[in-house]
Amino acid sequence: MLRFLKNWTLPVAIAVGAFFYFLFAYVPELDSAATVLSPLFDTLLPLTIFLTLFVTFSKVDFHLMRLHRWQAAVLAAQLLLVAALVAAALYFPDFLSGRTSSASDLKLILEAILICIIAPCASASPVVTAKLGGDLTQMTTFVLLSSLVTSLLIPAVFPVLEPGHGTTFLSAFLTILQRLVMVLLLPLLLGAIVRHWVKPLYRWFVRTPDLGFYCWGVSLAITSGITMKNIVHSEAGFTLLAVIAALTLCTSVVQFLIGRHIGHVYGEHICTGQAMFQKNTGLAIWIAYTYLTPVASIGAGCYVLWQNIINSYELWQHRRSAASTAGTAATPTASQRNRRP
Repeated sequence: MLRFLKNWTLPVAIAVGAFFYFLFAYVPELDSAATVLSPLFDTLLPLTIFLTLFVTFSKVDFHLMRLHRWQAAVLAAQLLLVAALVAAALYFPDFLSGRTSSASDLKLILEAILICIIAPCASASPVVTAKLGGDLTQMTTFVLLSSLVTSLLIPAVFPVLEPGHGTTFLSAFLTILQRLVMVLLLPLLLGAIVRHWVKPLYRWFVRTPDLGFYCWGVSLAITSGITMKNIVHSEAGFTLLAVIAALTLCTSVVQFLIGRHIGHVYGEHICTGQAMFQKNTGLAIWIAYTYLTPVASIGAGCYVLWQNIINSYELWQHRRSAASTAGTAATPTASQRNRRP
């Protein structure tokens, strides 16, 4: 049982989060418990994300952090996808105006897809990258770079889609950057302190390599519950929700494949795959609520499920490949079997 939970942490976390949401939402006897536990989970989610990043960043060698060509290629691909969606919106004026119900639905679908592309790389992506055998330091550098680029990109793009929002570029940039700084820089700073000056704690983190991954699993369970709640309480119809779910799945797969293709060019397919498709969905949901519409946030909510299902498949493939390699190394060759002592 423990081995199963260890091997399938991400899908189990998604299932647990969804199960407990429906349990507390549809069992009247648990209403009082849900009222008590709700603020606890609101506190636990940022805490688990912080612990995930703190543990992960404490293992980063900051002297090795530098820019790489694949990072520029991934950002360029992201910008091209964003530009293509915005250009499509501008090409159809009725589409942006949302004058008809069909145009309004198409606009919501585009915004749901756009939020899954324009969002920065997930803060916890270095955790999965390291578990897949990728470079932790390169991914940490990219997360910081991606967050800065997104902070500039969102205030420039979203006024085109929602011109009546009234937020200036500078205020939007500073607001988004402030949220990212609180999430990223504090655990990064504390991780550097632990690595260099709190050696016993640092050595314990190194001896417990999956600690950050399991913290991420807890936060994923809570996020999955929140996603189910947003979907159930959404004002959008079932057909629109189904289309958004299907298209965000396609978006996650396309971004993953683009990232892998870039990685094969630069020899970093694990890092580029994660960098291109794994998104900071928590920030994406907040951005959708703040600058777009609540329905657009459903796209980011679905995306968190798809990206972690893909990550689960990647981890399964990685385990199978490692087991196959270990089995091949342990099996003696014919010449070794026939060799006399």
